[in-house]
Amino acid sequence: MSSTASNDYATEFAGRTALVTGAASGIGLATARRLGAGGADVVIADFNAEGAEQTAAELTADGVKAAAVRLDVTDPESVAAAVTFAVDTFGALHLAVNNAGIGGPSAPTGAYDIDAYDRVVRTNLDGVFYSMRHELPAIEAAGQGGAIVNVASVLGSVGFAGSGAYVAAKHGVVGLTKTAAAEYAAKNIRVNAVGPGFIETPLLKGMDKEAYDGLVGLHPIARLGRSEEVAELIVFLLSDRASFVAGSYHLVDGAYTAR
Repeated sequence: MSSTASNDYATEFAGRTALVTGAASGIGLATARRLGAGGADVVIADFNAEGAEQTAAELTADGVKAAAVRLDVTDPESVAAAVTFAVDTFGALHLAVNNAGIGGPSAPTGAYDIDAYDRVVRTNLDGVFYSMRHELPAIEAAGQGGAIVNVASVLGSVGFAGSGAYVAAKHGVVGLTKTAAAEYAAKNIRVNAVGPGFIETPLLKGMDKEAYDGLVGLHPIARLGRSEEVAELIVFLLSDRASFVAGSYHLVDGAYTAR
């Protein structure tokens, strides 16, 4: 993969295949659309198979080469099958966005349900490890270099009362990102992470107005973020425009951590 940045955003990913997990909604969906608009062949991977198929159909209707695959990131065999699907469908894998995740219940650490903790960590942390475990060899085998972006969270750098499992998992994602980046940078495979603040995604559906307004108040920009705003950062990090960016963690949080 060339390290020369391209200014033609409509074709900057032409000839490259991208796998996006959790791509049927939210940040994953916005990222898949943006990659497709940049010329990438896109694999829509999601636990929601119907949603993945619908997204792939929408992208295909827009002229994007897209395919859907059901993915359970808590199952290493499912992850391996999704990566194999990407390679078999489009010939190689060059880019990956590990976005799939869940929220989890709110409770103090001393009262946190152990099964819930395991479920959150297995999805949000182990799922990223399983994904990179299979994506990295596939990208290396393609022989062109590539890039991975892991979607952590603003809570990968700070704590949040009642969210011990989520915070622990997202801190772990940042550590995994830095480790993989150090291991694969010499192979021209860049690995970075993003830390979104609270974003208008399906994870916030059902939240009452008082709680919602409380989240807004945590952001000095006085609103929540949009999935498309996070997608733009992710796509930049995947692109040759970020050819010297590796092993770093980039916040997109409306000044949440600047308070």
